[in-house]
Amino acid sequence: MFIRSLLPILSVVLVGQAISPAEVHARQAQLPAQFPASVPRPLSGDGARESIQKTLTFKNPRASEFWVNGTSIPDVNWDIGDSWAGLLPISSDPNETRKLFFWFFPPGPQGSPDDLIFWTNGGPGCSSLEGLLQENGPFQWAWGTALPTQNQYSWTNLSSVLYLEQPIGTGFSQGEATAKNEDDIAEQIVGFMQQFLKVFSELEGKKLYISGESYAGMYVPYLANYIYEHPDELDLNLQGIFIDDPVLGWNVTQQQIPAVDFVHKYDPVFSLNRTFMAQIDDVATRCGYAGYVDTYLTYPPRGPLPLPGNSTIFDEGCNVWQMILDAALIVNPGFNYYRIFDNWPILWDVLGYPTGDTPMPQSPIYFNRTDVKKAIHVSVDANWNACTSSSTDVFPTGDASLPPALTVLPNVIEKSQRTVIAHGLADYALIAEGARIVLQNMTWGGLQGFQTPIEPDSFIVDGIGALGTMHTERGLTYYEVALSGHMIPQFSPWSAYQIMEYLMGFRDTP
Repeated sequence: MFIRSLLPILSVVLVGQAISPAEVHARQAQLPAQFPASVPRPLSGDGARESIQKTLTFKNPRASEFWVNGTSIPDVNWDIGDSWAGLLPISSDPNETRKLFFWFFPPGPQGSPDDLIFWTNGGPGCSSLEGLLQENGPFQWAWGTALPTQNQYSWTNLSSVLYLEQPIGTGFSQGEATAKNEDDIAEQIVGFMQQFLKVFSELEGKKLYISGESYAGMYVPYLANYIYEHPDELDLNLQGIFIDDPVLGWNVTQQQIPAVDFVHKYDPVFSLNRTFMAQIDDVATRCGYAGYVDTYLTYPPRGPLPLPGNSTIFDEGCNVWQMILDAALIVNPGFNYYRIFDNWPILWDVLGYPTGDTPMPQSPIYFNRTDVKKAIHVSVDANWNACTSSSTDVFPTGDASLPPALTVLPNVIEKSQRTVIAHGLADYALIAEGARIVLQNMTWGGLQGFQTPIEPDSFIVDGIGALGTMHTERGLTYYEVALSGHMIPQFSPWSAYQIMEYLMGFRDTP
C-alpha cells in the first residue's frame, strides 16, 4: 500500500501481491458497549430534513447534477439527508479527460457551516470511499455486519466533509495516471478543487482541514505545503492537517527498527515460539535494530538519529518485519497487521478489501452494485476496487518524492494553526515507535524533535478516561491511541472524533 521507490517491500506486502487478502485482512466490526456521553448523536425518525443536517443550497444549476437523494442510498434504511457526488475534471481545459470522483456531505445539525474537512485514504491507490463507509462518514458498513448503521461519530457532526478518490487510477476516478511525485498529485487535487468550487461556490472562503491516513502521510503534507506555497490558487483558508498512522519517513524506521520490540511488547498476542523469538532477536542485533530505541530515542534528541546499515528500506537478511508477519500468519491465519488483536474467523467485508477480488459468494462489492452506482452518478460500466492492484496504477514510474518529515512537513507545521499526527498502538503495518523515531529526527520551529518526554496516560477521552498518550510542542500535537489499529476513525472512532475537535479549535486543549 506504500510507495515502491521509497518502500518497495512494504508496497509488495500491503498491496497484497505477496500475501493474499484472505490471509491478512481479518475484518471485525467494532461494537463498543458504551459511547462517550459527550459525543453528538445523529438525529433519526420522521423529522424534517433540517433536523438531519443544516440546510445548504447551491445556486449553480450544475450542482443539481450531483445531488444524491438521502432516502435512496441502497441498503441505507433511513434518510441521511442531502449529499452531492460525481466526477469533476482536474483542470479547466475543455479537453481534460482526467477526472476525480467525490462525495460531499454538508454538516449535520450540530456541525459548523464555516468549516470543510477534506478526507483521503492512502495506498497509494486506495479509495476514500472506504473511509466514508467504514470510518468517519454519516453511515457505515462495518466488517461482518449485514447492513449499514448510523455512525455516532460521523465527522459531519463537526462540519461538512469532502471525500475524494485520488490520485487518478483510484476507485471511480478516470483518465491516464501521469503523476511522477507528490507535487504532481497536489497540483491535480488543487485543480480539482478549483472546479469543485466553481460548482459549489458557496463553499469558497471556508476554513479547510486536510486529513487522511496511511499513505496519506505523503499526500496530505505535500498537498498542504502546495496550498501554502500557492496561496492564490485556492479560495479556501487552510488551517491545519490531521494524519493518522501515516507514512512519515523511511521504511527501515517505521517498520524494521521497532518490529522486534513490538512483538515482545505484545508477546501473548503473537504467541510465537521461543526458538523463533531467539532468531528474530539475533537478526535485530545483527542488523542494528536491537537497543536502538533506548540509545537514540531521547527527549530532547542528542543529535541526528542514524539509519542502521546502508539502506532506507533494510539491508539484505534484515527484513525482520516480514519474518514476523509470515510467522504470525502460521500461528493465527486471521492475523491482521492493521489491528493485531484480530483473530479467526476472518469477517466478511462488503468492500472486498483490499483488492476487490475476494467478495463473499453472491455478495457483490457495495460500490460495484448497479443501484449504488446510479445513486451516486457513476457509469454502471465503471469498475471499483478498494485499492488498486499496483502502485504503478497511480504512479506509473514510482513516486519520486522524499518522505515528508525530510521535506515539507516542518513547513506545514510552522504555517498551520495546528498540526496533528496520531498513531494506533495496535498497528503493525506501521509501528508507533517508528513514528516517534521519525519525529525525534525531524526539525521544526527551530528545534529537533520534542524537547520533553511524552507522558503516559495523557490522552483523556471524554466519557472513557485515559486512552493513550498525547504531547504538544511548537504547533505539532502527537497522539498514541491504545487498542486502536491502523485506521483510528474505524477502530477508535471516539478518539478520532475528539482529536478532530481539537484540530478544528472546538477544544482548547488536546
